[in-house]
Amino acid sequence: MNQKICVIGGGFFGMYIAAFLKEQGHYVTLFEKENDFMQRASYVNQARVHNGYHYPRSVLTALRSRVSFKRFCQEFPETLCKEFNKYYMIGKVLSKVTASQYEYFCDRIGALCEPAPKSIQNLVNPYLIEKIFHTQEYAFDAVKLKNIMKKRLDQTNVNYYTSVIVKKVRGCEKSGIFVDFSSNNQDHTEKFDNVFNCTYSQINKVVKNSNLEIIPLKHEMTEMCLVEVPDEVKNLGITVMCGPFFSVMPFPPEKIHSFSHVRYTPHYEWYDSNEEYLDSDSLFLKHKRYSAWRTIIKDASRYIPILGECKYKNSLWDVKTILPRSESDDSRPILFKENYIKGFHCIMGGKIDNVYDVVEIIKKGLYNER
Repeated sequence: MNQKICVIGGGFFGMYIAAFLKEQGHYVTLFEKENDFMQRASYVNQARVHNGYHYPRSVLTALRSRVSFKRFCQEFPETLCKEFNKYYMIGKVLSKVTASQYEYFCDRIGALCEPAPKSIQNLVNPYLIEKIFHTQEYAFDAVKLKNIMKKRLDQTNVNYYTSVIVKKVRGCEKSGIFVDFSSNNQDHTEKFDNVFNCTYSQINKVVKNSNLEIIPLKHEMTEMCLVEVPDEVKNLGITVMCGPFFSVMPFPPEKIHSFSHVRYTPHYEWYDSNEEYLDSDSLFLKHKRYSAWRTIIKDASRYIPILGECKYKNSLWDVKTILPRSESDDSRPILFKENYIKGFHCIMGGKIDNVYDVVEIIKKGLYNER
């Protein structure tokens, strides 16, 4: 039975789910509050297409990443940046895994994990790095991905609108759900059969305004530094793990590298609860942007001295949102809270390829009948 569906949020998740539901024969409307799609978390991230390596303390997340990695690469090959060698380095101090444990983990999930050549080993401080592994991982170009998804929305005839603010949702006594939204400074209400809330850090704003129970979420105000790296590492992607370490990755949209640090990329954090809710968007707009770059590079150059020659260019800021349970094992499960009120569903993923997990749930037919 064809349904009238609303998707709130025009990040990659919202765009992908809207196009998917339209392909299933439903009538789909997509609302995005910015003046373009994929302007926030879908763009402001390390642009990593995960292949499992990041999750030695969550084998399930790693195995899912392995499957999703292949799907993403097959579906969006033109967005991929492959012209670099990716190395994972295991720290000697503070690391939560040893090199032998990491090798065993990679073997267990069937991921390429080879000793790094001497030229790469010579770049690091051997007193702080236990071992280096050559791996297979790519970066994606978020601008190219956005353009592909916009074309897909057009081809599937999704009704999409930007600069639309969804205020709240309301249940209907008989069936369906009302969505209250504003566009061009005018208020509107429209009825849908199902509504998918894909607004990432803003999920609880819609929830709170709808007088529903807050979903427990953790937020971090984050800074992603963009840098020019020295020639010796220009064709490299580097991740030092597993603990309070850092990662340097090609950032295709800017043709430079992103630089993040587990300890210093988050400037501060807060939690959503029924007792206290802080609007992440308001905090984002008010946040005074003081870069932690000097602290980041001071720490990173202890491990890889050549990184001290990086030239800082700019920082990208956004709110990172995760499920609190991810903190214990660094897993990245999806949030799929169905029928919060009948017909209203909240969805969030911690990485871009989580979208395939969401689609698999939808495919089970949970929303094919009312």
